Amino acid sequence: MGEPGLDLLSRLWEEHMRAPFPPHLRGREIEGEDLVLLDADIAGCVSSSLSGSLDGKRRRILLMCLAALEKVLPSIDDEGDAIEYYERLREMAALAVELGNANAR
Repeated sequence: MGEPGLDLLSRLWEEHMRAPFPPHLRGREIEGEDLVLLDADIAGCVSSSLSGSLDGKRRRILLMCLAALEKVLPSIDDEGDAIEYYERLREMAALAVELGNANAR
């Protein structure tokens, strides 16, 4: 994927850092997934990916988070732009994994 993918990930990260966490989702679980922890796990891994290569542990975390997002996204209401917030998280996680795969080759 290379530079265009990294540029997109950087742009999405900047958008994410400006976006407030949807307040009605604090302390909420959907399908057994804590939405704050899901956000934090993805954010930590994406931040690491932007600082250098994605290690195997963080790649596995992102893959688990992507699976969790597929479970929870259909149940998130759009109050406070929550759907956009979590769809951006999904896009960042997928891009970071893809960039990590490309760098591993």
